[in-house]
Order: sequence, then structure tokens, then C-alpha cells
Amino acid sequence: MKKATLITLIAVFSLIVAGAAAFGYLAYDFTHTAPSADTTEVIYEVKPGQSFNVIAKDLESKGIVKNAFAFSMFARFTNQRSLIKRGEYALSPNMLPNEVLMVITSGKSVSKPFTVAEGLNIYEIADLYEKEGFGKKDEFLALAKDSSFTKQLLGEPATSLEGYLFPETYMITKFDSTRDLITSMVKRFLSVYTELGAANALPGWSRNQIVTLASIIEKETGAKADRPLVSSVFHNRLIKKMKLQTDPTIIYGIADATGVVPNNIHKDDILKPTRYNTYVINALPPGPISNPGRESIMAAIRPAPSKFLYFVSRNDGTTVFSENLETHNKSVQKYQIDPKARENKSWRDLNKKSVSK
Repeated sequence: MKKATLITLIAVFSLIVAGAAAFGYLAYDFTHTAPSADTTEVIYEVKPGQSFNVIAKDLESKGIVKNAFAFSMFARFTNQRSLIKRGEYALSPNMLPNEVLMVITSGKSVSKPFTVAEGLNIYEIADLYEKEGFGKKDEFLALAKDSSFTKQLLGEPATSLEGYLFPETYMITKFDSTRDLITSMVKRFLSVYTELGAANALPGWSRNQIVTLASIIEKETGAKADRPLVSSVFHNRLIKKMKLQTDPTIIYGIADATGVVPNNIHKDDILKPTRYNTYVINALPPGPISNPGRESIMAAIRPAPSKFLYFVSRNDGTTVFSENLETHNKSVQKYQIDPKARENKSWRDLNKKSVSK
């Protein structure tokens, strides 16, 4: 072998070793050295169509990475440049460069919780959605009442998604639309409904009827243990063809007609005809009046065995049950008509006690 060729090979080998050493140092630096000790969170948005080099320079200007060129080269050597995904990401200057790379290629955008309490109706959920800055109330309601959208999600015609927006906490990103959220809520409902075996629990009952009853139960008591008994009252009344006479249906009937949920009902509202008012109609309402949780759906399909036909609130979330009108009227006098019985009482107090019946 000629001497010149040997020298060339040695030079090439030296360059390879130097390159490997440089890459090794770069890799070590990127996996062990943060650009700063600053832990301030920075919400960084990767926009559609942005090149990796533009993102790298922007991250350098914000102090998230030390060197945009090195950051870009590291991503190239590790084949991650093409993995960058649109999103909003939580970053900070004290993150290691490879950690920054892992986050912005994860596709897991920053999300905020949207909590829907059991028993809220679509009007209340829409108000909450707008108040918390996630979107427009009118858009939410329009979608919840869109017949083609409701049929697509439920697999059958429905005038609205009332009753099918499962109460839970949903994590929403900047890129989630109102349609996305509603779809997630309905899918969650369908999952729970299936888990409970509700479809075959009450022969002769449709899903709409079951959810309607569950929605009424949800509005009538805050006590988990009372729900199966409340359910039994309604089942017993339906069997005897008695009116359900439940106040929440009056309120919902007004909301359905006006789009506004009243804070209170007045004496003349009781017999005001609406399609939901169970003091007027002698059956279940045509659809749900709220969005029930798991326990209320379970209570609707598994009522407790009882002969009760009446119940009245103790004003603390719990309920007194009666088999006849005479006994019921005495309970009404004791817990509702007597002002002292209602003084400083609220069903919310139930949450402050350890009620486990």
C-alpha cells in the first residue's frame, strides 16, 4: 500500500473518530445539560407547516434551547425532525434539549379541564362552556340540537343530546372543537350505558325512556342511597298510571320553551302546559331533562323494591318516602311548609357530612 494512500485512510479515520466524538459530545450535552435553571413554564405553539429550523430558532430566541443549529442537527441525527406535530406545549428553559424534542414531537397538547357536574342540562352546560372560555354557548346548543349530528352520535333520531352528555371532567386543548367535545361526552355516555347493561335491563323500555327517568332521578336527590327508592316511586306511579308530578320537569319545560333555565317556579307554573310538565302530562316526558351520572342511570334500571308512591326532601339532600297521601302530607308539613324546617338548610350540606346509608 502506498504511503499517500495510508495517510489518506488515517486522515479519513481520524475525521470519522472526531465526528463520532463530536456527535457523542453533542448527544451527551443534549441529554445532560439544560440551558438554564429557570423553571418558568412557557406555552409554546407549533403551528401547521412550520419548518423545524424556524421552530428551532424560535425556541432559541425564547431561551428554551441554547443553540438552534445544534438543536436542529441533533434532531436530524436522531431522525426526529419529521416527527414534529402541531400543538400547544408546556416547555421551560430548565428542560434538557432532548426533553424539549420529546415534548414537541409527542402531539400531546396542553389541555385544560372542563368539569360537567351531574344533573346539569344542555343550557347550563352551554353557559359553563362559554364562561370558562372554551367556546360559544350558541354553537354548543346548536350542535346539541342538530338532528343530523344527534342521529350520527346516537344511531337513532333525537331532537337533542339532552341526557347523553355524560357528566365528567374532560381535558380540552386549543385544537379541540365544540363538536369534538360533544362527541367525547356522548361516547362516554354510551360506554357507561353499555357497562351497566342498561339496554336489556327493563324489557319494553327504550333507551330514551330509561335516560329520561334517570335524568329526573338525578334532579330529585343528592343522596346516592336514596336514588333507587326515588326510582321505585316513579316506577310504581307509572305502573298505576299516576302522574309523576316532579318539579324539575316544570323547570325544564320552561327552559325548553324559552331557552332560559328559571331559578324558581311559581304557583301558576305548576299547571302551565308544557310537553315536559309531569303535573300536566300523565307519562314520562318526551325526553331527558338533565344529564344523569352513572348512579342515576343505575337507579333507573334497578329500582329498589317498595310500595312508595310519594317522597319529599328533608332539605339536606336526603328524602322521606311514603306509601299513602296522608303520611306524605304530614311529611310535607314537617319538612317543607314549616319555615323552621327549611331554615339554613341546603342539599349541599349533604356533602359536608359522611352520609353512607
